[in-house]
Amino acid sequence: MNRRHLTTSSERATLDPFIVATGDASPRDQRDLMERPFFSLAKAKRTQPILYESGGVRVEVFAVPEHGMATIWDADVLIWAASQIVEAENLGFKTSRFLRFTPYQLLKAIGRETGARDYKLLKGALTRLQSTVIRTTIRHGEHWRRHQFSWINEWAECVTRDGRIEGMEFVLPDWFYRGVIDRSLVLTIDPAYFRLTGGFERWLYRVARKHAGRQPRGWVFEIAHLHQKSGSLARISDFALQLRRIAMRNSLPGYHLRIEREARRELLRILPVSAFPRPVDGAVERLGTSHANTIGISNAGLSGLRTHRSQLSLWPEATISTLNLESNKDSNFLLGQSDVENIAERLHGSSAKTPADTSDTPLLPLGTGTGAAR
Repeated sequence: MNRRHLTTSSERATLDPFIVATGDASPRDQRDLMERPFFSLAKAKRTQPILYESGGVRVEVFAVPEHGMATIWDADVLIWAASQIVEAENLGFKTSRFLRFTPYQLLKAIGRETGARDYKLLKGALTRLQSTVIRTTIRHGEHWRRHQFSWINEWAECVTRDGRIEGMEFVLPDWFYRGVIDRSLVLTIDPAYFRLTGGFERWLYRVARKHAGRQPRGWVFEIAHLHQKSGSLARISDFALQLRRIAMRNSLPGYHLRIEREARRELLRILPVSAFPRPVDGAVERLGTSHANTIGISNAGLSGLRTHRSQLSLWPEATISTLNLESNKDSNFLLGQSDVENIAERLHGSSAKTPADTSDTPLLPLGTGTGAAR
C-alpha cells in the first residue's frame, strides 16, 4: 500500500512512525502475555474462545471463523516489536505504536526463512493478530474496568510495481505498547525460544521464564492448574501426557523440568539450569538435545537504529514522537489458601513465601510487581 493512499481515517495518519532499522535487539517478552492464556497453542485453526479467570483477573480471547485465533507462533511478531521498542529506548530514541520495517528484518530476527512462502505466512500472522479480539481486566485503571483490543490495530504493505514487498507497517494497541514501555512489565527471553517448534513447549518456556525466572529453587505447578492457565483445548489427560514428554526431553532453554507427585496431585517442577550469575543480556546455559551453540549478545555492537535514512527510503524520514503496573496475583493453585503460595514451600518445609511475580532482582514480597526491566 502506497503512503499517499492513506486516508484521514487511518490511525497511521495520526501517529509519528517508529522506523525500525537493522540491528540486534535482545528478545524481550511482555509479562502479561507470558503469564496468561492469550494465544492458541495449535497450528490448526481455532475459533473456540479462550475464557480464563483467576485471582480477580479475567481474559477473554475471540476469533473470527475466517482467520482463526492468533497462535503462539504469531506472537513472535509482538515479541519482535517489544524487543525493538525497548532497544530503541535504551539508546535514547523515541518510539511509537506505529512501526515501519522490512519483512526481512522481522523474519530474520525471529529465526524464520525469507522466501516467498514465509512472507505469505507473515501476512497470515498479521491478519490473525488483527482479527483476534481480546477483552481483559489486566492493568485496569481507576475509572474503567475492562479493556478490549486486537493485537494489531491495522497493518499495510508497500510493494513495487512488479509486486515485490519493500516495506511493511503496523499499529500496536495502546494496551500492549504501555505494557512494553513500562520496563517492569518486560523480561528478556533466550533467543533459542524461536527454535522451539511445539506450541506447548513455547508456552511452557514463557511460563517458566515468568515464574521460575532465575530463582535457584525454581517454581512448582500443579498440572491441573497449568492446564487452565494454558487455555488449551486438549483434554487434561492428553495435556499431562504432553508435559511428561516435554519434561523427558528437557528441551526448554535455560530450564530443567521434573515431574513430581504429592498424594494424588501430579506436579511439574521448573528449575533454572544455573543460578544465572551473568549479566541479564549474557549467555544462557541450556540443558537439552538441540546441540545449539551457546547464545549471548554481550559483545554485540550497538543497534543499527541510528541508520534510519538508508533503511526504508520508500518513506520520508520523520521525527519520532514519544503506567501501567499489574503484579501477578496468580500462583500455583486456584482454590484454598494456597492461591498465593508456591507448593514448593510444603515440599521442602520452608516457611518463606516465594513471589509469584518473579524477576531477576532480589526477591520481593508477593504482589509487589516492582521488578526491574530486563
